[in-house]
Formats: sequence, C-alpha cells, structure tokens
Amino acid sequence: MVEERQQQGKLIVFSAPSGTGKSTIAKLVLERLHNIRFSVSATTRQKRSGEQEGINYYFLTKEDFEEKIRQGGFVEHEFFFGNHYGTLLGKTREVIDSGTNMLLDLDVKGALNLKRIFPDNSLLLFLKPPSIEVLQQRLKGRESEDEESMRVRLERARLELEYADRFDEVIVNDNLGKTVEAVTELISKFLSKT
Repeated sequence: MVEERQQQGKLIVFSAPSGTGKSTIAKLVLERLHNIRFSVSATTRQKRSGEQEGINYYFLTKEDFEEKIRQGGFVEHEFFFGNHYGTLLGKTREVIDSGTNMLLDLDVKGALNLKRIFPDNSLLLFLKPPSIEVLQQRLKGRESEDEESMRVRLERARLELEYADRFDEVIVNDNLGKTVEAVTELISKFLSKT
C-alpha cells in the first residue's frame, strides 16, 4: 500500500555575482509572490549595522559553524571573503516537508549542490549583470569596497559567470522592472507545476 504524502515545497534559487541586484530582485519578487519564504543562511561574518539574527543571517561562531560542518548540517557551505556561509540542511528539509516554498540566495556552487540534493523540486535562476564594467560601477556605487575587495569580487564574478549555463534559467538584469517581471513569471510557472 502506498502512503499518501503531503505535496513538498519547492526551492527557488537565485545566484549572481555580488552587485548584480540579487537582493533587490529577491525583495521585489517576495512582495509579489506571497506563497514563498526567504531562506536565512548561516554565517561567521560580523553582523552589519541594522542586521538581525534569524532575519538576515544566523550568526554563528567559527567553532559552531565548523561543528555543524562535521555533523553534515549544511545543504551547502562555502568559505569566502574570510568567512563561512551556509544553508542549514535541517531548516531546508523542514520547510520543504511542510509544503512551503522557499527562495534561496546561494553562490553558484551552493546552488548546484542544492540541485543535486533536491533535483525535482528546485529551480535555479542565474542573474547576470549586463557586463563586467556595469558590475564594477554598481560595486563602486556601494562605497563599501576597498581596491583589494573590489578586485576579489570582480575576479569571483568572472568565475561565477562561467557557471551560468548550468542553471535552469539565465536572466540579464539590465532593467530592474523587466527583470523582476521575468523572474516572477518564471517562478509562478514553476510553482504551478505539480
């Protein structure tokens, strides 16, 4: 006898080089689609002004984070810019099993790892900047990057762009309004599939 199961939630993953507008797009999409929760990642980096525990990130000590790695407690985790970042496996499974849809903001390797774990209920969206030059201008506009940090972010962006063809969809963010419309439509179609 086959046991009847509740429909599982779906995972929508945004990946993009830093400065592409991923956070802004995610916020605007979540305002339009009320049936999606935003995933909260764990990190060892210091809390920035205005950030809140459990809302922006789960802020862990390096020791706590490394213990969770040893216990297999992450869907994915990365170490970059001097800090650990990761998506908690338990929280992700809990959300999916409850039938809730979740939007995740992951780096390219994390997105591909998540797709391997949850292949049938994940949609990977890669957001591209119009060009590296536009990306550099956006990063300069933040006024939070020194020259070395800028160089590292641009180098990482070039590497991340090489993964774009492994994603389900690639969207160029050259116009915020059009990008949000396109992304919202793609997600709505994905969520409507059974």
